[in-house]
Amino acid sequence: MHCTNPSPRRLRRSPSRGQRQRTGGAGSAAFAWKSAALLTVVALAGCSSPRSPAPPAVPQAARTTSPTPQAPSLRARSWDDFKVLAGRRMVAANPDTTYTDAVPEPLLAIPVLEIELNGDGSVRRVSVQRHPSQANDTVQLAIDAVNRAAPYGDVSHLPRPWKFSEVFLFRDDRRFKPRALDQ
Repeated sequence: MHCTNPSPRRLRRSPSRGQRQRTGGAGSAAFAWKSAALLTVVALAGCSSPRSPAPPAVPQAARTTSPTPQAPSLRARSWDDFKVLAGRRMVAANPDTTYTDAVPEPLLAIPVLEIELNGDGSVRRVSVQRHPSQANDTVQLAIDAVNRAAPYGDVSHLPRPWKFSEVFLFRDDRRFKPRALDQ
């Protein structure tokens, strides 16, 4: 179905008298070419892939240096299973400050944290059960790593209290490995 008259002659109103007069020739042909070019551009623009929506603005305080992985979809059957999943999550959320190879002898520091969770897996409280005798800054590194990896997934199906202890094995370069992953 054509939207335009293929005839080169058209009727146009005269701006001064309101009478119709015949036009045609080069002016109409130029108008037809411009219209055809415009329609082609619009049609081709409709064939392009849609733009993905812009990501929502994130407040400056909420931005982190590395993206936090999604909460684990695996459901732990026991607290021992959960410790392994939580250890994997800490390593995934802190790739620049962890290691996964063999634990060296001797270690720089071994802080032990107790991590208390809410039913949804968010961190309620972190307390220090053991301070290392040297390199006390590793305690704060471990606490920060725990908070960066949160939430840990739904724990409401596990027995209360919703807390577990994690031992952090720090090398001399201040990279850690959760003890749950070294067994």
